[in-house]
Amino acid sequence: MAHGVEAIFGNPGTTENPLLDSLADYPGIRYYTALHEGVAVGAAKGYAQASGKAAVVNLHVAPGLGNGIGMIYGALKGCAPMIVTAGQQDTRLRLREPLLSHDLVAMAAPVTKWSAEPRSADEVAATLRRAFRIAVEAPAGPVFIALPVDVMEQDTELGAEAPDGLHAHPQAKDSGVAAAVAALLGSSSPAIIAGDDVATAGAHGELAALAERLGAPVWHEPLRSHAAFPSRHPNNQGRIPFEAANIRKTLASHDLLLLVGANLIEELWFDPGPLLPEAATVVHLCESPSRLAFNHRADIGLVGDLRDAMQRITARCGELAGEAARTLAQARNEALISAQQARQEAAAQAMSKIWDVRPMTPRRALHEISNILPREAVVVDESITGSLEVATLFDFRGPGDYFSGRGGGIGQGIAAALGVQVAQRDRPVVALSGDGSAMYSVQALWTAAHCRLPVIFVILSNREYRVLKLNLEAYRHRFNAESNRPYPHMDLANPTLGFVDMARGMGMEGEQVSEPEALTAALRRALAAGKPYLIDVIVSGTQ
Repeated sequence: MAHGVEAIFGNPGTTENPLLDSLADYPGIRYYTALHEGVAVGAAKGYAQASGKAAVVNLHVAPGLGNGIGMIYGALKGCAPMIVTAGQQDTRLRLREPLLSHDLVAMAAPVTKWSAEPRSADEVAATLRRAFRIAVEAPAGPVFIALPVDVMEQDTELGAEAPDGLHAHPQAKDSGVAAAVAALLGSSSPAIIAGDDVATAGAHGELAALAERLGAPVWHEPLRSHAAFPSRHPNNQGRIPFEAANIRKTLASHDLLLLVGANLIEELWFDPGPLLPEAATVVHLCESPSRLAFNHRADIGLVGDLRDAMQRITARCGELAGEAARTLAQARNEALISAQQARQEAAAQAMSKIWDVRPMTPRRALHEISNILPREAVVVDESITGSLEVATLFDFRGPGDYFSGRGGGIGQGIAAALGVQVAQRDRPVVALSGDGSAMYSVQALWTAAHCRLPVIFVILSNREYRVLKLNLEAYRHRFNAESNRPYPHMDLANPTLGFVDMARGMGMEGEQVSEPEALTAALRRALAAGKPYLIDVIVSGTQ
């Protein structure tokens, strides 16, 4: 309670009994029960992303921690602040290697920012204080605490410590701001790559103002957790590629790159050569000294509060820009508007070509969904091969409208939607998931029903691991392994997955649809229901 915790996500076990038993004394903290540790961690990650607070998740001892590690990795890559706890066996049994025992601190260390185990009750309060500080310190992420059952039963006179009143983001130095402004004003074609940090810092408005001032296109990360820039803004160019050669090709026409945030570029395939165009000046702004110019070069690097730094850069650019610079920026903005209109016309033509395809394509399904959802809806996206369509069809105006997973592990979406709904109780939450991804954490449906979380789960069922088929084609091409052979073990059929039956078996209404009109009607029913609801949408294997 001292740290403002209102929710704990967990899967209970024997060594967690001291914590669970004590919750009766704290009615202000609600425990959200999951049927698998991965679901608990995924829900906690969603809560951390949507609330901006450090989430708390309670796991069972060694096997439970092992079950949750994949999702903890996703939280680490997604910079989600999280306190992960797991019960530990009685320390007096340590040398006898009791049932369920293992070195939990060592297990968690590779996927957390800090991993610790208090050895006495006197250490618990200080350990928690440090854990909360480390979790929220840039770059934010999960920490782990093992809680031995005997330590939890010990008496101590040291009560919970209040959180530190830290103001941890310094201002970027004036000299760095001046150097960045001079480089930007001297550029004939600037471009911006913006990351999740813009959203978590609440700096999306400042980013938009800076992009408009410069007339600069804005790209986002290949995988992102947040909407850091309005999806329908004419300067929005979507995501940068996953490969160095394609990144260089995409950015080749720009003589300056402004990178805002940390961990901006994650490669999937190896390409020789540098990550960024060698001829471009690189300006990097982030809030973490340890991540500044870490995976790429920077000609000018600034560490500081993102909102403050972009406000200052935008203001100085406005003060110092001459008439010629302002005219060029205006011309670049007008060109971006024209390019957006051309993209919209091309997209409309492409949509008309697949309008009557049956089963409907994922793009047609997502078009119907985007048209029916109310403005206040929150989308938690794990459509994977449909993510490009989600980014262009939906109107995400800023942080809080969109959440997704980082790290590449699947199954994060429908679990995270639980935590997002807990954090955003006044907004409808819609989880978009592929059928393969949903099966990794399908137990999340039970938690939604059990805890009365009115999430709408939309499963796009193409009955295959489509992303793996696309990646297999890329592998065959890259490694000269061209083949007409089929896709091995990548189809989800024989038997067909019955998501409606699964939902009903876990206490939730559901229906299957295969026609666009039926999808629209099903969404209306789900929105009106005010309770968890599943829609299984049959789609084709092409976009």
